Amino acid sequence: MTPFAYFDAFASRYTHYKGGRWCYEDGCIYRGLVLLHKATGEARWRDHLLRLTAPQIAPDGALQGFDPEEFNIDNILAGRCLFHLADETGDARYMAAAERLAEQLDRHPRTQAGNYWHKKRYPEQVWLDGIYMGLPFQVEYAQRTDRPELIDDAMAQLDRALDLTAGPAGLYVHGYDAARAQGWADPETGRSAAVWARAVGWLAMALVDLAALAPDRAPLPRTRALLGAVVAQQARSGLWPQVLDAPGLEGNYEESSASAMFAYALLTAARLGLAPDASAGRKAWEALITTRLEAAQGVTRMTGICHVAGLGGFEGVYRDGSPGYYTRERIVADDAKGVGPLMMAAAEIVRAGLAAETA
Repeated sequence: MTPFAYFDAFASRYTHYKGGRWCYEDGCIYRGLVLLHKATGEARWRDHLLRLTAPQIAPDGALQGFDPEEFNIDNILAGRCLFHLADETGDARYMAAAERLAEQLDRHPRTQAGNYWHKKRYPEQVWLDGIYMGLPFQVEYAQRTDRPELIDDAMAQLDRALDLTAGPAGLYVHGYDAARAQGWADPETGRSAAVWARAVGWLAMALVDLAALAPDRAPLPRTRALLGAVVAQQARSGLWPQVLDAPGLEGNYEESSASAMFAYALLTAARLGLAPDASAGRKAWEALITTRLEAAQGVTRMTGICHVAGLGGFEGVYRDGSPGYYTRERIVADDAKGVGPLMMAAAEIVRAGLAAETA
């Protein structure tokens, strides 16, 4: 089965990640479908997107299960598909829905320095995940609605977040606690201890997307530097370890979702002139499709995906952010956080003319 046939089959059988409630996990798939549609022009990707979003977006733009009072930055990510749907259909519901997400950001709580909290339930915390979840949407929305002050704000938040989470070897740690109240936070710096690969993957995707959206405003030197640091950690296999800067850590393993994110970011960077060539991204892509798309009982699935990881209390467990913690989270197949970025990487493969077959 080709990767594109896998994506088609996956989207056909996909059920909403949280029972239909608007969420970032579905948003990963929606982003992948948007980019596949743009890259290939094939109607099947748009049709999957329309079918999956139809029950979630009411005619007045209301989003199923969306509660802005949660102030959950994750919920913003799925909104990036709304701009493409608005362009494709002319239906006013999509920009009305985008307005609802933008209204949350207008009121979203911030640290004293001005960065969005990751969630209301994670006060004073900035996570790398949240940079991807919120800031590219904010910039794209600002461009659509002629609100340049929102671009100023997004880029200022990005610069501060990079300063606050700077880690070893040119990489970035998962999170920062402005209040120094969390057990996972260093009492002096507020930073968490480990360089989690998927957190850096979210960041890398955010940086290349912002470079594509606003090249005159995005931090291009810092983007190049991070991508160079990521390439330095790429294993001979073409993939990356779960704890990015500690390949020899007991229990560490090559993780698929982060590797797909880095494949996408590096391929995009090559197209934008932010990387010398596409070799590292292509190596990652080839490793993923040859070793992580596995068929069993007639169904192909993407394997080796960390199900979830985070910081602090969650479902009765305290996640301490240590390097060893990240090696102990459950590993699953066909999770949206891996498949969506692999779709995105596939779209870049098409755009670069490197796809031999898209059937």
